[in-house]
Amino acid sequence: MTYALKSVLSIAGSDSSGGAGIQADIKTIEALGLFAQTAVTALTAQNTTGVAGVFESTPEFVRAQMDAVFADIRPDAVKIGMVSSGDLVRAIASGLRSHGAKNVVVDPVMVATSGSALMGEGVKDVLVSELFPLARVVTPNILEAEALSGVSISSKADMERAAQAISATTPGAVLVKGGHDVDATRADDLLYTEGNCMWISGVRIETSNTHGTGCTLSSAIACGLAEGCDVEDAVVRAKRYVAGALAAGLDMGQGCGPLDHLWALRGALETRGSEA
Repeated sequence: MTYALKSVLSIAGSDSSGGAGIQADIKTIEALGLFAQTAVTALTAQNTTGVAGVFESTPEFVRAQMDAVFADIRPDAVKIGMVSSGDLVRAIASGLRSHGAKNVVVDPVMVATSGSALMGEGVKDVLVSELFPLARVVTPNILEAEALSGVSISSKADMERAAQAISATTPGAVLVKGGHDVDATRADDLLYTEGNCMWISGVRIETSNTHGTGCTLSSAIACGLAEGCDVEDAVVRAKRYVAGALAAGLDMGQGCGPLDHLWALRGALETRGSEA
């Protein structure tokens, strides 16, 4: 008996501490039952306390990785995370167009959870002009949404205005992640699609261990799209998965620690063990 899995390609940077970037994407995709493939845009020397260094891949090598993936196990969705230079953005966009990539999720990673900058000067404009037009979903957090829209965000109404402004740059949906930046007691996200605002509610989970949350969410959304979900369902399912990973209570590292990507599997194994 043989079988195949839906596949998601993550185009992002590597996190040596394992909590974010490519590592978080692989864990998320595999935990959700899909097959993970990667194109590494950069190596980072980092841990839960910060980023010590970044070694960027060449645009040619990133494109070679993409070409190799699409030539063999064609991905059903693509998630794009850390891209630190305009030339890398252009190479990725060219590859996506050349291969007719579908279900592209763009997570405009500008700053690490620790506060370290991950995007070079002027890259934002290239990201918007080259990758946003190819996206089915764009997933900025509050700070990224402010930078992309020019709107200062301090309320839900501001989030809606920012999402509307960003939507002018992409044919896809815009998911503005609220976190606790707007309401300290809530984790409500705004999904803006086809001129409509949909609020996806969530209760804030009290934890300082949020390293890789954005990477995890965008990868989980890509998984849902790869499986044929519409955008709304993919986002709701992804948010539920991330909430479970945060609530699991993993506590590692001396700074902002990672979430537990395998929380559901771990819970199932513990249940099975207690029933044995």
